[in-house]
Amino acid sequence: MTQHHIDKKRVQASFNKASALYEDSAVLQQHVLEEMFLRLKLLKNNPDNILDLGCGPGNAGPDLKDTYKPHDLIYLDFAYDMLKKAEEKNRDHFLKAFSRKTAQQFICADMESIPLVENSIDMVWSNLSLQWCNDLDRVFVQIEKILTSNGLFIFSTFGPSTLHELRASLASFSQHSHVNQFIDMHDIGDALIRCGFSDPVLDVDVYTLTYSTFKDIMYDLKHIGARNALQGRAKGMTGKGFLYQLEKFYEVYRTNKKLPATYEVVYGHAWKANKLLDESSIVKFYPKK
Repeated sequence: MTQHHIDKKRVQASFNKASALYEDSAVLQQHVLEEMFLRLKLLKNNPDNILDLGCGPGNAGPDLKDTYKPHDLIYLDFAYDMLKKAEEKNRDHFLKAFSRKTAQQFICADMESIPLVENSIDMVWSNLSLQWCNDLDRVFVQIEKILTSNGLFIFSTFGPSTLHELRASLASFSQHSHVNQFIDMHDIGDALIRCGFSDPVLDVDVYTLTYSTFKDIMYDLKHIGARNALQGRAKGMTGKGFLYQLEKFYEVYRTNKKLPATYEVVYGHAWKANKLLDESSIVKFYPKK
């Protein structure tokens, strides 16, 4: 399944630039990470080799080590500065917990070209990173290949209602694509089945962050690296005239003196199909809460 085309170099540059202040603005990302761990605890799983795919600053690392005490934990991200943050964070945690003997690797690579051998990973964890790929099927096929038999893939990503206020405000005066498009939960489930996974389970939560000013919204988007990365995008999105127009249209969403920014988060997990069993599967979807 091919998505809109993302300019990967622009995304890398945005995340490298955002790495220093990312965690100060990534409130939602941290909440989603905690929600993923709650879901993970409900699954019977004891991975010895774990891949944190699109690891960002490595926030999941300490809990993954504490929960599973894996033999190998691999961090992969295509933004070098983010990966360095992950290394710094998890090196300190590793030194405090050296007796657990978890070997850590840090790989700077694109998730659409995962440089790992087949059948080498017991669990792939990916928190809010899949939305930055151009070909979801290609990513899923690679994840399925590197997983061991009955290996687990657990993830979160953004759904199509994400930032709908910003998208509608932009559409009011501009014909260009300024906000990334996101994939529907049902399409993600279909892709998992198509790429060889079994028993996919997906659900959606909708979160609304509130801000006092429009500038605060744009500040957060900038400092989590979530800048427009579509090829063919309009230039000059940060010009004063453009932002003035955008703010004027966005103000119609103000309620109780606050401006909302909505995020639709898709949570999911699936298992590598056991080839000895019937691989026919039914995707389980759960409605929005």
